[in-house]
Amino acid sequence: MRLIRFVPPLLLALSGCGIVYHSPSVPTSSADGSLSVVDMDAASVQQANATPYVPRPLPAIFSQTGGTGTGMRGAGPVPDPVLDRRQKPMGLTTRLPPAPQPEAYRIGVGDEVLLATPQVGSTVEQLTGLLAAQNARQGYTVQDDGAIAIPNVGRVQISGMTLEEAEAELFQRLVENQIDPSFSLEIADFNSRKVSIGGAVAQPAVAPVTLTPLYLDAALAAAGGVTVEDMDYASVRIYRDGGLYQVPLTRLYGDASLPKIQLVDGDSVFVDTAYDLDLAQAYFAEQIQLAQFRQASRIASLNELNSEVALRRGELEEARANFRTRLELESVDRDYVYLSGEVKTQTRYPLPFGNTATLADALFSSGGIETTTGNLRQIYVIRGSEMPGDPTVTAWRLDAANATNMLLATRFELRPNDIVFVAEQPVTRWNRVIQQITPSLINASVAAVD
Repeated sequence: MRLIRFVPPLLLALSGCGIVYHSPSVPTSSADGSLSVVDMDAASVQQANATPYVPRPLPAIFSQTGGTGTGMRGAGPVPDPVLDRRQKPMGLTTRLPPAPQPEAYRIGVGDEVLLATPQVGSTVEQLTGLLAAQNARQGYTVQDDGAIAIPNVGRVQISGMTLEEAEAELFQRLVENQIDPSFSLEIADFNSRKVSIGGAVAQPAVAPVTLTPLYLDAALAAAGGVTVEDMDYASVRIYRDGGLYQVPLTRLYGDASLPKIQLVDGDSVFVDTAYDLDLAQAYFAEQIQLAQFRQASRIASLNELNSEVALRRGELEEARANFRTRLELESVDRDYVYLSGEVKTQTRYPLPFGNTATLADALFSSGGIETTTGNLRQIYVIRGSEMPGDPTVTAWRLDAANATNMLLATRFELRPNDIVFVAEQPVTRWNRVIQQITPSLINASVAAVD
């Protein structure tokens, strides 16, 4: 039979003394006065935030862009103008257009012709001579295909014909359709041949070329006349078939033959105050070339700029990727805050680049506080002195049992090397002591039995 030996409680207590649990805590004071505990409130938070601190900035590559460009790049200087309008020459040259060959008016697309045919009347009307006044008059517009459409006759091509040739064609078509070929034909509206008048005139206009020749003085009168102030340096320019002709105004009104310059279809009459005919022609050509030059330069500049921006963006992205890699490998200097005690994860919290972080940021980035084991009345931010060799330590204590005090955590700014510590609950400390002592009690009881 095995004998059970009684072990006194004091022996058990002594046997457990070597394994009693020691929990971390923040003392309320220190003998040498190097520790001070300050409760967090609005004033103490403001005092803690007054500690000077400049967050580490992000590298400049994160604030740079690919860049933009202004102006015309790579185009070079624009050529000097051929025509300087500030310089007045001694006189203006005269260059007359060739006289057109006389020819009859030819009907064109858009012209309106008027066809008059006799009406059948009574004997009294015929005797009184009223039949002629009752002729049927019908207008027809020459359409795009050069024809007019006449009822009971059909389409008759008359574009490009003189009035006599058009009458002969109509006579033939009326006879073919067994219709009385008694008719008269005239042009009611001239729309196919025109001359434009612009520049220094009262009212720019378009004058039609009709059966009678159109002369320069009539065209200028149709535009309301010339309105230049200095006739000594003004001229009438005529653009015809790619050629440029000029009549100085002083000669136009001094030579009786010049106003009777005959104009033809397609002429452009422009009253200008430019000085030299050859320079003016070169000026117009130059403006076209300059416009083409600028357009080509803009396209080349845009292509060059796009290539340059793409290269810059590639360099920036590569530099940023290199920085992120160095950051992952911890080869970049960082500022950290350390979290310990009853938090979800005891870790170090990196302070952000270019910005400050608060106590709430650090707590909730690690998963928050272990509410079952952590003492919400004792949340500390422990900060040492910035002076080398100074052992002074300040511990700011937050009582978060009152949830409204968590607002202070969102305003309390952290500094490098701060320690965020959450104390444990008293019951948690006791449970951990029991967990430490229980194996020793069991071992001691077994030894006593043996």
